[in-house]
Amino acid sequence: MEKIGFSGTFDPITNGHMWVINEARSLADEVVVFLSENPAKKPRFSAEERKSIIALSCAQQGWDNVQVVIVKGDYTARAAKKQGVHCLIRGIRTTADFDYENLIQQTNVDVLQGAKTIFVMPPRDLGSVSSSFVKALEGPIGWNWIMKKFVPAPAYHAWVLSWLRREWETLWDYDTIDATAIAHADDWFVRLTGATMYGGPQRHYHNLDHLVHGLCEIRVWAANTRPEPADVAIVKQAFWFHDAEYGPAASGSDMTAEEASARLWLDCHLGQEREDAAALIRATDHFQEAHVEHRLKDVLLSVDLAILGQDDEVYGNYSRAIRQEYIHLPDVKYRQERCAALAHMCRKAEMGQLFGNAYFAEQYNERAIENMQREMAQLAA
Repeated sequence: MEKIGFSGTFDPITNGHMWVINEARSLADEVVVFLSENPAKKPRFSAEERKSIIALSCAQQGWDNVQVVIVKGDYTARAAKKQGVHCLIRGIRTTADFDYENLIQQTNVDVLQGAKTIFVMPPRDLGSVSSSFVKALEGPIGWNWIMKKFVPAPAYHAWVLSWLRREWETLWDYDTIDATAIAHADDWFVRLTGATMYGGPQRHYHNLDHLVHGLCEIRVWAANTRPEPADVAIVKQAFWFHDAEYGPAASGSDMTAEEASARLWLDCHLGQEREDAAALIRATDHFQEAHVEHRLKDVLLSVDLAILGQDDEVYGNYSRAIRQEYIHLPDVKYRQERCAALAHMCRKAEMGQLFGNAYFAEQYNERAIENMQREMAQLAA
């Protein structure tokens, strides 16, 4: 077969879609992905953005025989024939899917005189994966790590950036500030999430995932404890910037990365009062922590340590990411230093001092002890 088509909204494209595309590649010389604009579905991404995400996802797999065509104001089956595509492929997950897709197939052929359809059944682990399923994951703590399992990396990256963008706009109240202030805030969002900071390829843990997790923790803490909105904003400001500069060469000087991050925040000219958040950023440096007195210090430090109390899979990913961030250390030295750090934190947790905020202590202290003890045993093995 010369060409085969695959149609959908792809908001976002999932691993299930990718499986169907790969099946299509085994059946034809060329696969044409027909991307429906369909504004009635209110997609997260524009058609052009979705086209780019699909193209990047296929390129990442080394698939050079897949092209993406945006369908505007036409039926897919009819648009397919105009592209020289006489056969479409669809994934069938349930009998309900078959009944629906068969009706569409009959309409395509009998009414529109368009392309015919081949049905394929995805493997069991992809049977429930759809764009709607993926969208429904967003929100609770850890949603990003779960979503990552079901979408290709370019789709995940785009979705996380979109989520962070909404958080950023809410923090700076884009609905009320003027165009100049919006442009300034936009520049800082791009900088913080870009390749030199949280979005950098060298960031294995202190990255965009860390930002999403921390901001989710802050959101849930606020919903459960009802602090003043101004205090929530201060904690969010500090969290956005606390690891902006990271690593031994973060500042290009003798100052710590935390101090460099605090100064970056002070110089950013976002908002009116910046000293509160600067103090919290400095508190994330264990050399400065004892000297920082702030009513919200325990909240930010607890948010930053909340990863220690996550489930086994998330904690395992975290511990592997930390190893990658210290890949410059020989294995023996890393095991020694990591065990020493974990033992110190574990003792604090056993004394009820790891999470200074009561809400986070109740949520995570017990699980954190279990996780750290297990990692220490693995490092000592």
